[in-house]
Amino acid sequence: MISIDTNVVVRFLVGDDVDQFRRADRVIRDNEAFVPLTVLLESEWVLRETFEIPRLAVVRALRDFANLPYVVLEDAPRALRALDWAAAGMDFADALHLAGSAQNGPFVSFDRKLAKAARRLGAPEVREP
Repeated sequence: MISIDTNVVVRFLVGDDVDQFRRADRVIRDNEAFVPLTVLLESEWVLRETFEIPRLAVVRALRDFANLPYVVLEDAPRALRALDWAAAGMDFADALHLAGSAQNGPFVSFDRKLAKAARRLGAPEVREP
């Protein structure tokens, strides 16, 4: 197994540089590719902010990527739960934070939008300090 960086995930998904896409494709498909949560998070941000890909398209692309047979996500249940919540409208970073802290009681934040989204989605409680 190998671990891959954000730039490899992005090149694989975007294919904007033919040489780097081929190299990313080969290294991912020829190995089990471990994707740390931080790489998944950064990939979502790069695709959305740098490449200006709409949020839902980014979430779909990351979910499709995560479902490839040779891709192994760090804490896959957490990552997939966060992608589900992001697909339903929650910010992906917030969803990842919330999915990772659910077993520790309420998530405390000043972010009222997050609290509202969490209630709407049946996610763990978010409350203000």
